[in-house]
Amino acid sequence: MTLQFYMTPGSCTTGIHILLEELELPFQVTIVNLQAGDHRQPAYLAINPKGTIPTLLLDDGTALTSFPSIACWLARRHPRKRLLSDDPLVAARTLELLDYAVNTVHGQGFTRIFTTDIYLPESLGPHAPPLRGSLPPKGADPAWDGLAPDALDPTDKARWTSAITERGRAIVREAFDVIEARLPETGYAMGADFTIADAALFYVFFWASKTDIAMPPRCQALFERIRARPVVNQVLREEGYR
Repeated sequence: MTLQFYMTPGSCTTGIHILLEELELPFQVTIVNLQAGDHRQPAYLAINPKGTIPTLLLDDGTALTSFPSIACWLARRHPRKRLLSDDPLVAARTLELLDYAVNTVHGQGFTRIFTTDIYLPESLGPHAPPLRGSLPPKGADPAWDGLAPDALDPTDKARWTSAITERGRAIVREAFDVIEARLPETGYAMGADFTIADAALFYVFFWASKTDIAMPPRCQALFERIRARPVVNQVLREEGYR
């Protein structure tokens, strides 16, 4: 079976790339250039109507179109690699940690850093929802209340962009503190075995290292242990990182 892997170097797909290489599976890669709009092209939307990455196309034509679904399928398809425990509780806790990395650290934090424009109010960003949802609730922090959308002058885009980015960085830092409390002092996220949670944590830790967001001690140590794995070094080289 040759899998078809649709990825963007340096993105969340790096975590799936690591899992595929850890499993030593044959797969073919198609690079999805997000800046060029490849994910919006009809050929890609025919495979993944969501227009998202990663996508893994199986030999029967089934497309898996999210990090959690691909990671879980790979782990269950190759149980001997122990990427996901057979113990129901340990497996649930692994998926919980993976979900937090993907949907909170990435989905709530880093999206505000990397794709700030989607959080601008409609007067500044053509595809954006109102910003209030990206800030603390009105009244919770007086310092933010001056940024209410109804008070915005369109010329204040730089101020809004800075506020959104800093909110994203705060979300990442707060999430890392939560993760820190979950991590053991040694080994990987769930103990002795490298798991799908480690693959998810690695890519958000990698982004943090590239955006000068400090990691708490256990997060930093786990990042360094994962990065030291030969397969991870190989993947980073293939994706253009040294």
